[in-house]
Amino acid sequence: MTPDPKLMKAVESLQYRVTVGDVATQAGLDVNLAQRGLLTLASEAGGHLQVAESGEVVYQFPEDFRSVLFRKSLRLRLKALWESIWKVLFYLIRISFGILLIASILLILLTIVIIVTAASSSRGEDDRSDNSGGGGGVFMPNFWFSPDFFWIFYPDYSDRQYERRRRHAYSSNEPRMNFLEAVFSFIFGDGNPNADLEERRWRTIGAVIRNQKGAITAEQIAPYLDTLGEGYTQEYEEFMLPVLSRFNGVPQVSPEGEIVYHFPELQTTVAEQGARSTPAYLEEKPWRFSHAGSGQIILAASLGAVNLVGALVLGSLLADGTVAAELGGLVAFVQSVYGVLLAYGIGFLGIPLLRYFWVQWRNRRVESRNDARKMRSLRLIEPDEPLQLKLAYARQFAAETLIRNEDLVYTTETDLLEQEVNQTDRIDAEWQKRLNESNF
Repeated sequence: MTPDPKLMKAVESLQYRVTVGDVATQAGLDVNLAQRGLLTLASEAGGHLQVAESGEVVYQFPEDFRSVLFRKSLRLRLKALWESIWKVLFYLIRISFGILLIASILLILLTIVIIVTAASSSRGEDDRSDNSGGGGGVFMPNFWFSPDFFWIFYPDYSDRQYERRRRHAYSSNEPRMNFLEAVFSFIFGDGNPNADLEERRWRTIGAVIRNQKGAITAEQIAPYLDTLGEGYTQEYEEFMLPVLSRFNGVPQVSPEGEIVYHFPELQTTVAEQGARSTPAYLEEKPWRFSHAGSGQIILAASLGAVNLVGALVLGSLLADGTVAAELGGLVAFVQSVYGVLLAYGIGFLGIPLLRYFWVQWRNRRVESRNDARKMRSLRLIEPDEPLQLKLAYARQFAAETLIRNEDLVYTTETDLLEQEVNQTDRIDAEWQKRLNESNF
C-alpha cells in the first residue's frame, strides 16, 4: 500500500513526530484513514511507535523516510519518472496549439498566393512580366519572415514601454507564459482554480476544531461547508455527520437540548501549538478566462480571426474543385485537408467564446456560495443568547494533552527489556525522592 502523499507532507511539516490528531488536522484527513496511513508509513519507512502513560500513541519517523520509501518502492520510482515525462509532454501539448495556428495561417496564405499567382499568369506573358516586375501579385507582410519571428517563444514579446505598463497586471505568484502557451490558455483556460478546495476545506475545519481544543458547535463549522440542507434550520444538524465521521467526533447534548461536538482524537499533540490562522469562511476562487496577458489574448484572438477569414477566402477559391485538379501539389493537399483547417479556425474562436459565457455562469454560482458561507460566519461575530449558551457548553469539553518525551512508557526505538528496566529505575527514583521529601 502506497502512503498518502498528503499524509507524508503533514508528517514533514510537523517535524516527523506526530499523533493521529496532528496529522488529521494538518492534512484534513479522516481520522481512521490517518491512523491506518501512519501505521502503514511507520511499517514501510522504519518509523517508531511511542506510547505515553495516558495511553496515547505517538509516531516518530526518520527525516529521510521519503528516501527509504523511494528505495523500497518501484511504483514510486515509476510514478516520479512519469511525472517528469508528463511535464515535458504536457508542455509540448500546450505549445502545439500555437504552432498549429501559425502553421495553418502560413499554409492558407501560401495556398492563396499560389492560386492567385496561377490565375494571374493565365492572363498572358505581358501580365506575367508586369507582375514579376513588382506591380502585381499578393503582398506578403514582412512580419512572417522577420528575423524576430521567434519572439513568439518568449513572454516578453511586447515593446518595452507596454511591458512596463502591464508588468503590474501579473501576480508575483504566476509564472509568465510565452505566446505559444498563451494560445492554449486562450482556447482552453488554465484549469480549475478550486482544484484543492476539498483539501483546503478539511484542513481549515481541522484547524478550527484544534483551535477550539477539540470542542465546537455546528455554527462554527457551517461557514466552511457548501450546503447545509434542511437540517440547519431544524433541531437536527445532519450536515455535521461527515465532519464527525472524518475526525472521529461524538455529539454531546446540553441540558437545554442543544448539540455540541467533541473530538477527543484532536485534543492530543506532541508540540505546543498556538492558534492557527483560519479564514472566517471558506472562499472559493473565481474562475478566470485566461491567465495570459491581455496583449497575448488580443494577439491570439486576432490571429484566430486572420486564420478563419483566410480559411473562408481559400474555401471560395477552392469551391469548384478545378483549381486543385489543375495545380495539384500543395493546392491539392490543402484541398484534401480543407475541412480540418476550417474546423480548426471555427473551433479556435468558437471554443473561447462559449467558454467565456460558461466562466461567467460558473462565477455567479461561486459568488453565491461564497456569499452564503459569509452570511453564516456573521452569526459568530454577534452570537445570540442560544448560541452563546452552546458555545459556553462546548468549552466545557475543550482540552489539550501535550505528550512530552518524559511522558513515554514505551517506544519501539529501544529494546522492551531495557525500557522496563529504565521504567523501574524511574519509578524507584520517584519513590526515593518522595521519601526524602517526607523525611524533611
